[in-house]
Amino acid sequence: MEETAPQKGTVTQRAIERITAMIREGELEPGERLPTERDLAVRLGISRSSMREAIRALTVLGVLEARHGSGIYVTRLEAGDLLETFGVVADLSRGQRLVELLEVRRVLESTATALAAARITPDGLAKVEKHLAAMDATDDPEEILAHDLAFHREIAAAADNETMAAILEGLSSRTFRARVWRGYQEEGAFARTRCEHAAIHRALAARDPEAARAAAAAHVGAVEEWLRSRLRG
Repeated sequence: MEETAPQKGTVTQRAIERITAMIREGELEPGERLPTERDLAVRLGISRSSMREAIRALTVLGVLEARHGSGIYVTRLEAGDLLETFGVVADLSRGQRLVELLEVRRVLESTATALAAARITPDGLAKVEKHLAAMDATDDPEEILAHDLAFHREIAAAADNETMAAILEGLSSRTFRARVWRGYQEEGAFARTRCEHAAIHRALAARDPEAARAAAAAHVGAVEEWLRSRLRG
């Protein structure tokens, strides 16, 4: 029986696995330049076209970066680089899938906020307060959106867990949040969400992790309920 040639996608996947293994095992370090495409293809016994596709895929995933006129390098491999694609998932998700993402965000946001309550510095708390005050000072959805994103970003940073912060950043789709704020404006619900943000801030200021966890869960849970009601309508 004649043996069939492996599909190109399989070869490309093997190239991806070989390159990531080199990084994992320390043959390639963060920030290090890769061998040329040709040399790497010969070394791994893979065609240059499959190697090119593998490099392109790993570049999209934030594992590799192309520097014009210099070559291909391993990135710093920081969480923000590797988890950047979460943002695309959040932006493109609709309906029930978006509800599922909010459920994930509720779990992570409440955990991050609890950690922040235990770890936040006076400077970090001042930054949170600044964005809270800015949200309270306007009814413009675009301004509220910008400070809402910054409010939660400062809290995630205060949790001092870069991986969690990167996931939350990806799940915090600006496009979706803009829809939420427009919807809240139409429903006259700004007062409610301001109360939710204030409760989060109070828990942070009190250094109370469990109150912070509950306040954050209630806040994201309210967004979940808003979306569910829209889907039912």
